Amino acid sequence: MNPLILGLSLSQDLWSQMEAHVSEGAPEEACGIVVGEGNTAQLVIPITNILHSPTRFHMDPQEELNAFYSAEEKGFEVLSVYHSHPNGPGKPSPVDFSELSFPGIIYLIWYKQGGQWVCRGFLMNTSQSAIEVPVTIVPT
Repeated sequence: MNPLILGLSLSQDLWSQMEAHVSEGAPEEACGIVVGEGNTAQLVIPITNILHSPTRFHMDPQEELNAFYSAEEKGFEVLSVYHSHPNGPGKPSPVDFSELSFPGIIYLIWYKQGGQWVCRGFLMNTSQSAIEVPVTIVPT
């Protein structure tokens, strides 16, 4: 069984790092990678969205490769890709499914609700379906 079906656990600090990144990136989609062990995040790695688009993202290839090397050097696995939907929706979009690069990991989608950034996690697959999984902030 994929341990990520249980969701993703991360510290308040990592949550805040992602929230700051997506906030600073708006109105463009912001993106990055979350790495760790099992289903526990240890590091958030922001990556430049080279499309500079409010509705799509494509990670800078060199930054993405560097993130993978960094994770490997630390003994971590890629647990999640995060990105924002500055204008919604709060779930995977048709574009997210068509450009799915990493089935089997959690996609964290940040969006605004009531003027505040909110995040939901989804295990997505290539058949255009997604299972929502919990995203838990754990005390440090």
